[in-house]
Amino acid sequence: MMYGMIHLCNLQEKMSRFNLGLLITACICHDLDHPGYNNAYQINAKTELAIRYNDQSPLENHHAAVCFQILSQPECNIFGNVSDVDFNRVRVGIIALILATDMARHAEILEKFKVNVDHFDYKSEDHITALKMILIKCCDISNEVRPMAESEPWLDCLLEEYFNQSDREKAEGLPVAPFMDREKVTKPTAQIGFIKFVLVPLFDAVARLFPQIDGTMVESLRQAQHHYERMKLEDDAKKAHATPPDKRGSIVA
Repeated sequence: MMYGMIHLCNLQEKMSRFNLGLLITACICHDLDHPGYNNAYQINAKTELAIRYNDQSPLENHHAAVCFQILSQPECNIFGNVSDVDFNRVRVGIIALILATDMARHAEILEKFKVNVDHFDYKSEDHITALKMILIKCCDISNEVRPMAESEPWLDCLLEEYFNQSDREKAEGLPVAPFMDREKVTKPTAQIGFIKFVLVPLFDAVARLFPQIDGTMVESLRQAQHHYERMKLEDDAKKAHATPPDKRGSIVA
């Protein structure tokens, strides 16, 4: 997805090759060795990762650490020919981008980008940093941008991961997020709010700087939202049809 965004937004003419390399590498590495249980679980269950990283973005810190464990192997170090000074810049940049994918920081990163977007300055390091963070965030949660035939099977996998986590949380007596509870969540209810309140505002903000994504990525999100709204209507109709007539009034109420 990042490769596509770079070319769609013509970033190769707006950003340095160094920054483009950081974006591509951070995207490849941003979920390395993911255990399948999110930060909330790590913290509530007091896992080794949560303890190691003091409850501060334990997963993202772990992904970044694994990234540089791999790069520390001579046969894997794609930055082996850069100077020590430049490698330090690479390390700082990649870690910052991977940490930006923690959804707990979503509002903070989005608002910082929106402050700059209408007077964006490609010569400003702060503006470029905000742009890089918003781009990796877009790519991290971009599944619904893709055609439905590709995105929906991945959504099924994600929901199963959520449900497995909530099952484990219930078994261990830990708090359960409502959006992960298999007894409360359906595919359309999971996606409608996420697309409407997270994805569309995020990609809309980027489209203010790169209007060319409105007719592609943002429009795909709108179509996905309509798809799941129709699915919800169909599910509701099936439930209503299956409900005995004498109990429908209480359900409507």
